[in-house]
Amino acid sequence: MDVLSNLKYAQGSRKKRKRVGRGEGSGHGGTATRGMNGQMSRSGAKKKAWFEGGQMPLQRRIPKFGFTSPFKVYYQVVNLDSLQKVADAKKISEFNLNTLKQHGLISTLQSPVKILGNGEVKSKLKIQANAFSKSATEKIQAAGGTIETI
Repeated sequence: MDVLSNLKYAQGSRKKRKRVGRGEGSGHGGTATRGMNGQMSRSGAKKKAWFEGGQMPLQRRIPKFGFTSPFKVYYQVVNLDSLQKVADAKKISEFNLNTLKQHGLISTLQSPVKILGNGEVKSKLKIQANAFSKSATEKIQAAGGTIETI
């Protein structure tokens, strides 16, 4: 009868741990399942994750390539169609860096902003930004808006 005081695991449901290096009688004595000789048969043996057994490693086989200029300026770009969407939804006609950030058009105020000419402008917009593309400038001015480079 099964009661709480004499419960047992089902037969064969639990496997015994392999105790290696505990004498020949265990069947895992001697080399303790490590094989005969070689680096990994010794105690304290470790290999770095990128070690390839002495073969020329990948990071040395593949040549260095390219150059990253520390002086390159990475602009956050905003297209005219997204400016027009915000202008229509929020009834705004003036855009500066703070309003662009406030409405989620840019992510940070630290890096400069460039306005690109993708999309159409229907309303008069006054826009302040660090840079403007040629097409954006033409479209804003054709709609009667003004641009100001910071």
